[in-house]
Formats: sequence, C-alpha cells, structure tokens
Amino acid sequence: MEKQDLGRTEIASLGEFGLIEHLTKNFEIQKEKSHNGIGDDAAVIDNTGFLTVVSTDLLVEGVHFDLMYCPLKHLGYKAVVVNLSDIYAMNARPKQVTVSIAVSNRFSVEGLDELYDGIHAACKNYGVDLVGGDTTSSQKGLIISVTAIGQGEQGKLTYRSGARPGDLLCVTGDLGAAYLGLQILEREKQLYLSSPDIQPDLEEQQYIIGRFLKPEARKEMIEIFEKAKLVPTAMMDVSDGISSDLMHICKQSGVGAIIEESGVPMQNDTKLLALKFKLDPLTCALNGGEDYELLFTIDPKDLEKVRLLPDIYIMGEITEASEGIKLHTESGKRHDLLAQGWRHF
Repeated sequence: MEKQDLGRTEIASLGEFGLIEHLTKNFEIQKEKSHNGIGDDAAVIDNTGFLTVVSTDLLVEGVHFDLMYCPLKHLGYKAVVVNLSDIYAMNARPKQVTVSIAVSNRFSVEGLDELYDGIHAACKNYGVDLVGGDTTSSQKGLIISVTAIGQGEQGKLTYRSGARPGDLLCVTGDLGAAYLGLQILEREKQLYLSSPDIQPDLEEQQYIIGRFLKPEARKEMIEIFEKAKLVPTAMMDVSDGISSDLMHICKQSGVGAIIEESGVPMQNDTKLLALKFKLDPLTCALNGGEDYELLFTIDPKDLEKVRLLPDIYIMGEITEASEGIKLHTESGKRHDLLAQGWRHF
C-alpha cells in the first residue's frame, strides 16, 4: 500500500474490495445469530422466534453534518447510534447493522479509518454486529447509509399508532441540549471563516456539545421497561424535535395531545445558554431535535410503575383528536403546538 509524502493513502490504491477488507478487518461477530457477515454476497441472520425490525437512515454531507466541526470518528459513531435509536423506539433490541458509504477523492484511507473507528466503537458499545454494506465513489462529499436490524417480541413491539385518549405522555432524559450544542459550533464556524486565527470558545459546555456530536441511544430504557413489565402504548425517538415527533404519534394514532410546559425536562445549563443566545429555552426544547430521547405514551394504570423509574418525565396527556395538539403554559394559557422541528425537504 503506497503512501504519499503527507501520509495520505489514496482510496483508489486499495480498490473497492480491498477498501472494505481494510475498513472492517477489526470487526468481530458478537451475536451467535449473525451466521454470516462481511465477505459474502449477503449476510445470514437467524431470527427464530422473534419479529425482525429494520430501520435505515441516510446522512448526507452538507445536509445532515458539517465536517468543519464534526470529527469523522464522532460522525461514524453517531451514524450508527441514530439508527439504533430507531430500533429501541420500537421497544426492540438491535442486533446487526450494515454501513454503506459514497466518498469523493477528497477523502483518504486514513480519513475513512477514523470514520470506521467511530462505527466500531458504536458497535462494540451497543453489542451489535457489522454484517455488510457497500462502498462507491461520490462526485462531491460524503454520504453514509446505515441499516439497523433488530429483534422484537410479538405483543411487546411499540408503534406510533397505539396512543389512546387518557394515556400519559412521557419522555426520557432532557431536551434542547443538542440544539444548543449545534448553535455553539455554528457560531464558532462563522467566526473561524471570518478570522481563521481566532481561538475557538466552546463555553466549557462539554455535555451540551457532546449531546450533538456524540449522542447516545437509550438502550437502558428498554431494559428498564422489561424489568418493570411496562409496554408503552406508543413510542418514537426524538430526532426532529418533540413538537414534530409528537405530531407523528398523534397522526398515526388519530388523537390529540396536551403538553404541560412545567413537564418539559431541561438541564439548567441548557436554559442558561439558550438565554445567552437570546433564544427561548422552551422553544429549543420542543423544536431543537437530535436529542434521541424516547417520547412515549403509557396507559394510566401504569402510572405507579413509571413514577418509580429513573430519568422518565410525565410531560402531558393524550386527548381526543378534536382537541388538537396544545401547549399548556405555566401562565395558564393554551396554545396550538406548531411543528417547527427539522424538515427533511
């Protein structure tokens, strides 16, 4: 493998299959049901006794990520995690992933090594196997497609369509931090473009920036649900923003909802940073997106179960469809909740 003077290995020097072998040589099969992985025409997976759950995400440079402030290792990790989050949102467990990439000649083998280091870290952390994928060239930039394959049990899978009037609306974790992390990074990018010698100021906000660059899927919540014998009536992950994602649940379930402003969980640092940026903290929490928390509904009879569980907040209630989707403010007013989260087109 020839290297240029600057330590850069051209992708063309390896070829397609050589590149695949190079990038995946350190991935080991962890699941006994992953019968056959990379190296054949197709992966072989034994899902006896379970329902197969499949989710695919496409990440496009310049649309979903900016490599000016998103390290390739973080990007690889995040690309896997956001797909695993979709599987957990079905109350299922991810087992395998496939990763396909299209790259321009701007990238070297060393750069792709960083990307796959992140992919490998995510697979190891969440106990999933990389069992396939594809590589090809791109005219411009980097495109990543990840497919996650999981298993769920009949009667325990949770869809967006199961919410009913009277159900309680719950969310895990805290909201809005990822959006504020993005605002810091975008600000520093613009400052760098205008004055390249300026030193970046990340406000000592490791948690907030980490929420955007290196999110985590709520794997432990699925274990907590199982131990508590709790099956949500509807669920999805918070990727586009609570306001948009709640509307998906309401549309699929044919219901309305009301969110209590006092029930929206935010960290204090997130609130303070929003105010510093002259942003409304509640707007950031409801519309920011990329939190990858779990938004779910439960039958009221399970209220006592939820009260005993960690890191879960009751945010509101499901109502009749005729009542619409509302926000009940702390001042006592009710407003229509508008979907101002991420739009894909």
